[in-house]
Amino acid sequence: MAGQAVLTVGALSAAALDAASQFHHEWVGQVRQQAEQGADAVAIVMRPAPVDHTDWRRAAARDLARALAPVRVNVLSGGDEAAISATLTYLGNAPGVTGHYLPLHGN
Repeated sequence: MAGQAVLTVGALSAAALDAASQFHHEWVGQVRQQAEQGADAVAIVMRPAPVDHTDWRRAAARDLARALAPVRVNVLSGGDEAAISATLTYLGNAPGVTGHYLPLHGN
């Protein structure tokens, strides 16, 4: 396999329902493509969002991980590049971690 693929999601709608729809329409195919191309894991990096986005992000992480197993899928969000980098390193070396939404807090 090819290691961990990292997808950085661009700006999504401010409204949670619209953002969920946009993510599924624009990004789920790319996640599936990474899995089909041999990635061991896919880490999806999103910008921070208000708490009303938590449920759909958690569901996306869980459902993509189930659908693409044994490929691991995790979603993380944050604005601190050091926290994102550290988390990506951790996830790349954590074969048992999949299906999680990880909102990061750093500085």
